[in-house]
Amino acid sequence: MSIYSISDLHLSFGMDKPMSVFGQRWEGYEEKLRKNWEERIKEDDVVVLPGDFSWGMHLEETLDDFRFLNGLPGIKILSKGNHDYWWETANKLNRFVREYEFDTVRFLHNNTFLFGSFLFLYV
Repeated sequence: MSIYSISDLHLSFGMDKPMSVFGQRWEGYEEKLRKNWEERIKEDDVVVLPGDFSWGMHLEETLDDFRFLNGLPGIKILSKGNHDYWWETANKLNRFVREYEFDTVRFLHNNTFLFGSFLFLYV
């Protein structure tokens, strides 16, 4: 098991807010992200995403972003970023991932996770 971290994905599959407005280098970044992720991350790896995963304003607007993320290898641990306006209570977030069977997604929010000998805790 390896541990990786990446933040500020600012995915926008469910809304019209492309990162390409910030320059040409952002064109097609989602496919580059997917390709590089799949080349490096294994199913038993953990990827910590410390914020700003989606541009969605409401949880429903993040659905396609979560589909993309859940389809990538590894367990993903998300924590709230300053642009994560969609972030709800832990119960609502956990109900959302259960409802849509996003079984590789966890939320770090007033809790802890133990993977192997690594402890992830919310401080």
